[in-house]
Amino acid sequence: MCDTFVVVKPDHVLFGKNSDRDPNEAQALSWVQEQTHAPGTNLQCTGSVIPQVEHTYATLLCRPFWMWGAETGVNEHGVVIGNEAIFAHAPFEEDGLLGMDLVRLGLERGNTADAARNIICELVERHGQGGRCSYEKAGFSYHNSFLIADASGAWVVEAAGRRVATKHITDGVYAISNSISLPELAPRSDRIRTWVASAGKRRARVQCLAAEANDVQNAMDVLRDHGSDDGLPHYSRHNGAMSAPCMHAGGWLAASQTVSSLVSELTPTGQQHWATGTAAPCLSVFRPVSVQQARDVGTPTGTPDESLWWRFETVHRALLSAELSVREQYLAERVLAQKRVLEYSADDAWLIADEWLLGWQEKLRLAAKSDPRPNYLRRYWRRVEAQAAAGTLLPWRSP
Repeated sequence: MCDTFVVVKPDHVLFGKNSDRDPNEAQALSWVQEQTHAPGTNLQCTGSVIPQVEHTYATLLCRPFWMWGAETGVNEHGVVIGNEAIFAHAPFEEDGLLGMDLVRLGLERGNTADAARNIICELVERHGQGGRCSYEKAGFSYHNSFLIADASGAWVVEAAGRRVATKHITDGVYAISNSISLPELAPRSDRIRTWVASAGKRRARVQCLAAEANDVQNAMDVLRDHGSDDGLPHYSRHNGAMSAPCMHAGGWLAASQTVSSLVSELTPTGQQHWATGTAAPCLSVFRPVSVQQARDVGTPTGTPDESLWWRFETVHRALLSAELSVREQYLAERVLAQKRVLEYSADDAWLIADEWLLGWQEKLRLAAKSDPRPNYLRRYWRRVEAQAAAGTLLPWRSP
């Protein structure tokens, strides 16, 4: 599950994306340089092989650690793409492409939003969609929608099987949240699975919040939203806290967690990007990132290690069972840390974020645990922790 939005204004474009996946499915920030490929070369995507092109652009990818493709990313030309699962009555192809592979292919091959839109549409129509989409459930597949943006505007692309519909966004706000939004594909919608995902409710919430977003801080706030007056995630037994953009796992039927977030500001004179590189944007600090400067964030898999993603998980998971006063103190300090990160240069901002994270790792190691969660949530997270401790279900894949 995911939420992605774009705000198109005359002088700039804002893009935001929450990537929601299984709780132990670490998401890595990966930097890939531009490359030239020999004629006739084949490309091994996550699960399928397609012809490679002669030249690919440099990219920054936010990707599940075991996939070749990415949930979202940017390229050297200021193109940003995010995808989402949509549930449709349409066939999958045995050797089809994942939506995540299509995101990366659009970024590596498209130097404008228009070009990336055409590339993704052509690849869907030629190869179809299919393959393993879930870390925990090997047989789980889904169709995809995409938001593709650059400084001039954005495209919505929705694909059910090999059938594609598109919409050009030249002004205003558009959000995609796991529901088919274009009328051409509406008759194919799987209404039950869309309802389980609370897709309609989330899309309406994101559209409303994004309509008031004027800057990067506003865009981050959209992705941190829990859809509640008290600012806390509200859980249901069937899908956890899935009814708002900042998603927390814990449901019986569906249990996605926001595992990575990205915000971009695109203008005719340049691009700026901020990524958490960690789960739970409500608790995370967005760090400045660029295609040109790689950062050492480690190589996380599905079991704890010293990567940025898992170091933050020690804080995230400790806060789930911490006393409310500890959480309130943490959130107040996170606001201040984010403010400082936005004010400083990129290198200093990373030092600030790292020091803040290290300090809270130590504080929470010593903090009292009261665990106010209901029993079903405690049981769910015990299972998640046991799975992580037992070892990763899938291996790290180099980008």
